[in-house]
This record gives sequence, C-alpha cells and structure tokens, in this order.
Amino acid sequence: MEIKNNKEEVPFQHYLGQFQQMDPEDAVRRLEIPFDGSAFTLGLLDQTYTIAWPEYAISCGDPNAFALGRLQAQTFLLRYLLVGKHLPAAGTWKTFRQLPWGEVYLQPFNGRCIRRSAVTFGRDLNRFAAASRELGGVELHQGDRGFEFAVVQDYRIRVIVWEAAEEFAPNAQILFSDNFAAGFLADESVTAAELLIGAISAAMAR
Repeated sequence: MEIKNNKEEVPFQHYLGQFQQMDPEDAVRRLEIPFDGSAFTLGLLDQTYTIAWPEYAISCGDPNAFALGRLQAQTFLLRYLLVGKHLPAAGTWKTFRQLPWGEVYLQPFNGRCIRRSAVTFGRDLNRFAAASRELGGVELHQGDRGFEFAVVQDYRIRVIVWEAAEEFAPNAQILFSDNFAAGFLADESVTAAELLIGAISAAMAR
C-alpha cells in the first residue's frame, strides 16, 4: 500500500503486520470473542464486524458501517485484537483526568473530544439525540442531553452535553466506564472517544 497519510496509515500498517503474525487463539482467550478459524467477530459502536485472519479484510452487514471507510477505526480494532482485554465494569465512571496517565493527555483530549463535542452537539441537541439513539445510545438524565454508548464489549462511554445559551457557550463532559482504567492506555481512551464522536457526527450529517 502506498502511504499517503502517515498519521493513519503508518500505525495501521504497523498493527496489520502484527495481526498477520498473531496467534488467533490468544485473542479468543483474552477477549472471549468468536473465531471460526478464518475470521473474528467483534462489535464496535453498535455494529458487528467480521475481520478475516491472517490476510485481513473487514466486513459488516451494513455496507455503510462506520469502521468500513475509516482507517482510524480499523486500527483501533486491530490493536484491540492484539492487546485488548475483556474486563467487566464495576459500575462507576471516571473523567479522563482520573484515568492512568490522563493528566499527560488532558490538553489534547480536551481539544479533540470535549470542545469538539460541545461545539458539534451543543448547538443541535435534537439531532444529537436522534443520532445517539441510532448508534444504540441509552439516554441519561444528565446535562441538557446525555447518552451512554457501548464502544467495544463492556467498555462504555457517556457523552453529556449542555446547550448553548445567550450568555453561555455550549459545554460537554465525557465519562468512561471504570474498566477503561485497566483495559486501555490513555491514548487508546482518547481514540475511543474520538471514534464515538466521529460516529455521532456522521449520523447527525445523514
């Protein structure tokens, strides 16, 4: 593959090489996911994907599924298959700052996720709500509008939004299920939130 976008294609190629050499049974044990001898089945943001091994091909029953046309999402799935852990959540929620190493990535997280959510969702709560329901989001009684989403397996994210008002800019908060602290690195948690925001934004644009 000719590399045109180093930010996305270099990481993808890196994890693709590891994926092709991996022991698929190791992923089955860690993640407790189906593997039929030639492909894994794994859900991401309320859609189910089939990922062929070792040659790598990704498919979904929905031809417009979010991950099919987005290399960042496919890289996230590859990395999860390689090093992810299926961990149950205890039921508590953490801000990004409360995650291990969250302080290190806090500034980029605030810009790429919090402010983006506030500006994108806080100016049109009705479309935000409709798009969230389309992605399987569960409505919360938090903020002016809030939804909880399953990202992958038992890892969940809450997006809470406050609408713009005459004297106030829109605002947002993002919370992570407590298993993110043990199951994901800080940069992976940023990516998970970015993918969710991207999926909601794409649904709003339809």
